[in-house]
Amino acid sequence: MKEIDSLQDFKKWAKAPKYEPAAFQSLNLKHHEKIILNNSFKGSLFLGCKMGKKAAGHISKTGGMVILNQKDFLFKTHRAFLYSPDELFKGFNINSSKGYKQTYDYKVYKEYVKTGMDNPNSILVSLNSRLHDHSITDALQEMIEGRNVVAIMGGHSMERQSPFYKKIALISRTLTRKGFLMVSGGGPGAMEATHLGTYFATKSKKELNQAIDILKIRPLNAIAGKEYADRDWLHRAWKVKTKFPLSKDKLKKSISIGIPTYLYGHEPPTLFATHIAKYFANSVREDGLLTIAKNGVIFAPGSAGTIQEIFQDATQNHYAPYNDKKKNKKQVSPMILFGKKRWQDEKPVWNLITTVAKGNVYDELLYLTDDVKTIVKTIVNYNPKDYLFPK
Repeated sequence: MKEIDSLQDFKKWAKAPKYEPAAFQSLNLKHHEKIILNNSFKGSLFLGCKMGKKAAGHISKTGGMVILNQKDFLFKTHRAFLYSPDELFKGFNINSSKGYKQTYDYKVYKEYVKTGMDNPNSILVSLNSRLHDHSITDALQEMIEGRNVVAIMGGHSMERQSPFYKKIALISRTLTRKGFLMVSGGGPGAMEATHLGTYFATKSKKELNQAIDILKIRPLNAIAGKEYADRDWLHRAWKVKTKFPLSKDKLKKSISIGIPTYLYGHEPPTLFATHIAKYFANSVREDGLLTIAKNGVIFAPGSAGTIQEIFQDATQNHYAPYNDKKKNKKQVSPMILFGKKRWQDEKPVWNLITTVAKGNVYDELLYLTDDVKTIVKTIVNYNPKDYLFPK
């Protein structure tokens, strides 16, 4: 089905000689009622569009479906595009100590908590959050089409002063410069480092180091492992973006996608991602994030969440060769465990994952390393066509 998300395309559609069902997304149609009343809409969808009751009634009577944004919620039931940082952080005042709690994003999170966090007993809450997430997935797929996607997973508790934070930023910066689209869980810690590196893809390493020097200075008596809770966590990031702005041309070369969730809404999303695919359902977000990273996943030091993601990605790789639907080919991609001490000694995942993978195709795509250059080389040298099933 054709998707239409601009008024210009809507008008072209209406003038077409032959009717074609379409999905109209997030359009303000209040001043285009005449076009609507002069057409029939069998099989068409109007998702999150603004219109009068007469127009909505006509669409329904002629076989179309109308799903409006609910006034009961701060968030839109349907979106045509991913969020921008400016949209989620609307309301932030760098001169206010309240910081993140003044933003649109935090207010949506508080509403989400108040309504029972996807309460299965409330059809209104669960249905609207699901519809929202469906539109995010649709917008995300459009965004990544034709791109080589690499994900970096890692702990939210990783501090900005950590050596791994800088290494992740350097990996992300280098891969972005080589044409890869970087994605992450979109939160603080290792995830933020991913998008910081991409943000500085068109800038020098010296400037990146200067940015980290600004970011890593924490308040007195700050709690270890909870830097995202610092009262000036967002303020420091805002200072960096203000000090190192990107022109429109450079912004196009610094695109990255953060994919956070309101389940962990007490953690702010990263300010450095250019696009944010924020979900209510963490299960959909987790599986989808790993699925789109067809050019590899880098697992930086983390804890329970990262360990879960390692085995979730392994599951996708493990069963890919057994898929026999020729029109739906599945791919095996690299899994790079970044941090020998972390993944061999502290959280001995490496021994188990290599045992599980033994005898399977993805066994040769498992890597354990501490070296930034090795990670970059592994991603660059990987050829997806060699690991596409069925062949």
